[in-house]
Amino acid sequence: MTSSFSNLSLAEPLARAVAEMGYESMTPIQAQAIPVVLTGKDVMGAAQTGTGKTAAFSLPLLQRLLKHENSSTSPARHPVRALVLLPTRELADQVAQQIALYAKYTKLRSTVVFGGMDMKPQTLELKKGVEVLVATPGRLLDHIEAKNAVLNQVEYVVLDEADRMLDIGFLPDLQRILSYLPKQRTTLLFSATFSPEIKRLAGSYLQDPITIEVARPNETASTVEQHFYSASDEDKRRAVHQVLRSREIKQAFIFVNSKLGCARLARSLEREGLKTAALHGDKSQDERLKALDAFKQGAVDLLVCTDVAARGLDIKDVPAVFNFDVPFNAEDYVHRIGRTGRAGASGLAVTLVSGSDGRLVADIEKLLKKKIEIEALEYDEDRPRGRINDGRRHWRDAEGGGDDSVEGNARGERAARAPRSPSRYAPAAPRDPFFEQPYETPADAPKPSWEAAERPSTGRVSPNIKPKRKVAALFKAQDPVA
Repeated sequence: MTSSFSNLSLAEPLARAVAEMGYESMTPIQAQAIPVVLTGKDVMGAAQTGTGKTAAFSLPLLQRLLKHENSSTSPARHPVRALVLLPTRELADQVAQQIALYAKYTKLRSTVVFGGMDMKPQTLELKKGVEVLVATPGRLLDHIEAKNAVLNQVEYVVLDEADRMLDIGFLPDLQRILSYLPKQRTTLLFSATFSPEIKRLAGSYLQDPITIEVARPNETASTVEQHFYSASDEDKRRAVHQVLRSREIKQAFIFVNSKLGCARLARSLEREGLKTAALHGDKSQDERLKALDAFKQGAVDLLVCTDVAARGLDIKDVPAVFNFDVPFNAEDYVHRIGRTGRAGASGLAVTLVSGSDGRLVADIEKLLKKKIEIEALEYDEDRPRGRINDGRRHWRDAEGGGDDSVEGNARGERAARAPRSPSRYAPAAPRDPFFEQPYETPADAPKPSWEAAERPSTGRVSPNIKPKRKVAALFKAQDPVA
């Protein structure tokens, strides 16, 4: 198979766009998937995240759709012919931008619809007519019910990051959407992890699919350096600072498991002097897109996010990923650390493990099929500083160097003659047996007050019972009528 885009039989408009984007050599998933998709067969592709799956299905689709391109202004001449479904809004927006770049020299139209935004601008775009529609399942169903999107002429459907769509409960929506599509179509399914649910889905909706696996399923990129550090919940922020400082890291993703934890951690890191933005599901779509754009532009150093940002986001040259919380699902670990080390670049993945994370780490071990070593992280503030004495009146630097100079020896002599503070190895002071004897009451001690103030007994009433207090009556009782 060819490994160069220049040797691939792409149409001139697509080849020109690819050349402008700087694409030269194809990744393994592209080299194997593009020729198969060009033949019109169903494909189930598995590849590590960050290996160019978007181009692997977008370029051959656009190539096959070129026969339908036209310059007519009539919406009827531009029906939806390719549908791309993705699990998150950010990923849908990213894929739509890539497809628009690939197709900019063609007459093919494309648009994207996702939730969190006003439906009116999306409706106007759909009414104009588009050949390629990129969407999230929920918002697409809204447009279908509003009669804004008609899918009866779809020839290709792509399920990207399908395992994530199943994880967050999109299977009923997927089934409804697929029921609106023609029976005769080409279905492409791409994911970085293949679960049993994915394989069942493939068996239900793909016809004799060709499976393409360019790496062992669920395998992480070899260019990512992975470390698991032991850290209590109270020390995790200090651990992040230590790794950022020691590795001189300028930008990083920090993943947490909850929206509330994401917001709190972002505020804490911001107060500690780091340029931080938060990205989670409770943010408005406008806020999410602004935070993502600021991170891409370098205005934000740390992007604290939930797993909404774990899938497919392609931000180049991000040097590190932190798992502040160990992910609940082991597959999410593969996707999280895939945000770094993309397209063959090197990256660092740091996971902070607390005492209660043993089961989650074991799940990751089972998925990756390798033993994980939990390392201890050394902090700069815990290291000895200055000059220390080794106990033999010989002074050396705390970093390990010696000092045999006259000044150093003189300083050591003065320190040796100085009075030493008591240490835990000093002999204990003699103990006084008086303080070890039990307490005994002296014979001439007066009686306690509660015994001396005993009241005399009056009749049958106990001396320890106080008499009732007399209270003046508000109303005098009437004499009984004779």
